[in-house]
Amino acid sequence: MSNRSIGLSDALHAYMVAETMSEPAIFSRLRAETAALGDSARMQIAPEQGQFMALLMRLIGARTVLEIGTFTGYSALAMAMVLPPDGRLVACDVSDAWTAIARRYWAEGGVADRIELMIAPAAESLARLRKDGQDERFDACFIDADKANYLHYYEEALALLRPGGLIMVDNALWGGAVADPGRTDAETETLRRLNHLARDDRRVDASLVPIGDGLLLLRKR
Repeated sequence: MSNRSIGLSDALHAYMVAETMSEPAIFSRLRAETAALGDSARMQIAPEQGQFMALLMRLIGARTVLEIGTFTGYSALAMAMVLPPDGRLVACDVSDAWTAIARRYWAEGGVADRIELMIAPAAESLARLRKDGQDERFDACFIDADKANYLHYYEEALALLRPGGLIMVDNALWGGAVADPGRTDAETETLRRLNHLARDDRRVDASLVPIGDGLLLLRKR
């Protein structure tokens, strides 16, 4: 028994990945190709987080998913693979280069026809979706883009999500910076504000799960 979340040493993390992960080869190859990008590779989610998100999609019976920030496509692939054949994932990103990698793996994974990629600033893509009458049409949303705009993405996601739908916000712990009083940069302050808002927002039920860099889960009431 424990009255607090357990910390993960390198050995314990290695055990968890080795004993509880069932990552298909296509995912590990995508991670390896992304790692070769250098510093940018830090933007990819952890494999155990991808597996957890796929489980969440199954649990809520997701058919329509919105992703804000796609990078090389690991998270989109993880979620799209568990959608039904007529499922739909709308992926928002600004990079043709990074999403070109994603497109290759989506095609190899047989889910390219389930994914609609919108290349534009996410705020513009979200505004377009709302203008097109997509409010309350999505079952789930994953937010993993520029942190400075997280509060805006949160509000747009709430509008686009159906009641009972799930928002997943990545980097909610921000490498521990959210708990460091010395960190006052705009990104860290925005994440602190969002975590605080989610706790008190009567529109959602919230839980911050310490997986990856912190995954904030919000169920729309």
